[in-house]
Formats: sequence, C-alpha cells, structure tokens
Amino acid sequence: MKLRFAACIAPIVLLAACGDKADDTGTDEAMDPASEQALNADLMTDPDMAGSNEAGAALSGGGNGAIPKIDSSPRAIEAARSRAVELVGGVDSLRPAPAPRTLAADAPDSPAMIRAAQTAVTPGGANCADDVTYTSAWAAKLPGAFPVYPRGNTQEAAGTDKGDCALRIVTFRTPVALDDVMAFYNTRAKTAGYSVEHVKKGGDNVLSGVKGDSAYVVYSRTLSGGVTEVDLVTTD
Repeated sequence: MKLRFAACIAPIVLLAACGDKADDTGTDEAMDPASEQALNADLMTDPDMAGSNEAGAALSGGGNGAIPKIDSSPRAIEAARSRAVELVGGVDSLRPAPAPRTLAADAPDSPAMIRAAQTAVTPGGANCADDVTYTSAWAAKLPGAFPVYPRGNTQEAAGTDKGDCALRIVTFRTPVALDDVMAFYNTRAKTAGYSVEHVKKGGDNVLSGVKGDSAYVVYSRTLSGGVTEVDLVTTD
C-alpha cells in the first residue's frame, strides 16, 4: 500500500492537499521480515530504544504488519502527554503552537512550506521522494528533534537515504488532542533551532519550518472519536 500522501510530494511544492486520500494501489517495499521482527521486538522491550524516537508503540504490530488498536483511555492519554512533557524538558518548557493563519484551499502554499519542500530536492535536482521505500522501520529513523509523538501508533512510514537524500515520511495516530500534539512539535522545533509557521489549509493544521538545509512539515487533523492523525515529513 502506497503512503496516501506520498504522491503529493513534488520537487518544488509540498502540497497541503496531502490530507486527501491517494491511490492505495501498489506494493510495499518491505525490509527483510526477520530484520523487521527483530527491530520491532527491540523497540517494544527496550525502554531506551523506544524512548529514543518514541516509535515503540508504532511498531508493536510485530512481523505480520498488523496495526495495533489505539488505546484512548484517560490513563493512556495522560501517559502519552506526560512523556511528551518529559521530552521537552518539563511543563514550563511546553509552548503552544502560534495561532494559525488560514489559507484558502486553492491558495499557494506558505513560504515556509515551499522552503521545506525545496529541501527535499538534492542540489543536482533529483526529487528524493522518487526513491523512498515503504517500511515501518523508517519511523525509528526520524531526526531526534521530531520523533513520533509518545505512544503514537504508526499507520505507514517511508523514507530514503539514497545519495544526498535524507527524507522521512510517517503517518501516525494518537488519542491526544491536536493542540497538545502541535504544542509538542512547536516546542521541539524551536528548541532545535528551527523556524515555526502555523497555517490551516485543506482541512489540516500545518506546522512547518526550516533550519539551514533541514526542514519539517507536520500535517495534523482530528478524526472521529477525537483521535489525532499526523503526517510527519522531515528532510535533512
């Protein structure tokens, strides 16, 4: 199954329309089953490894590729929020995302979103998205500043390190409210020295920014039942 928003990555503009469903035809390019099973087991059982990128819950489906059901209990939500607070250095360090600027669905993407998309193109003009492979292992290879939200459940993941590319694309879901998730990424971005821009477009809240040749885009939306879904894209 193709990542539903991967087709939206273009050499110049990373479209906010990625929130729409894409063609799910095609096949996964999965890693060796034994290697993936070992990775999943490590992330599930080693607190240090799971904490390094918060992908443990995301990969807990095991070797059969099953996606675990999201635990939306108050206890689970509080545990995820508490871990998020720890990862930003305490509750006093957590900063809400700036108020979003609304863009019309047919409006051009914001300067920060365009700049972020441009970093996904190598100096030679190659589009890094053309070389991505699809496996949950990429959720464990996100930049340190932008992990999967604590206890988030990865739905799909892709990435590439081919040539000069370092592209990561991960979709995950969490029972934690959208504003809390955006505050987490806003704080992580600012702490790591990235710029921050917040817009609303095509039904998504979009947080994006750059630092030198690195960039991130966080597409987020609220699904039925209060679940927050995030498409996290990073380039380095």
